[in-house]
Amino acid sequence: MLILRRKEGESLVIGDEIQVTILSVDASGTVSLGINAPKDVLILRSELQQAAKANQEAADAQETPQLLEDLETLLG
Repeated sequence: MLILRRKEGESLVIGDEIQVTILSVDASGTVSLGINAPKDVLILRSELQQAAKANQEAADAQETPQLLEDLETLLG
C-alpha cells in the first residue's frame, strides 16, 4: 500500500486519467475528496463494493440449487 500525505487543495494522480483532490478536512478528521476520472471508470465506496459482492454471492448460491433441480429433471 502506498501512503501519501496531502493537504487541503492538493491532488494526486493515478495513471494518466484519474486525479484525486483533497477538498476539505473537518475537525473530526473527515476528508472530502474530489475525483476526476473517465465516465467508464467505476468509483465505489468500499462498503458498497462489499455489499454488491455479498449480494452477488447470495444470488449465485440461490441459483445453484435451482440449476441442479433443472438438470435432474432433464436427465431424469
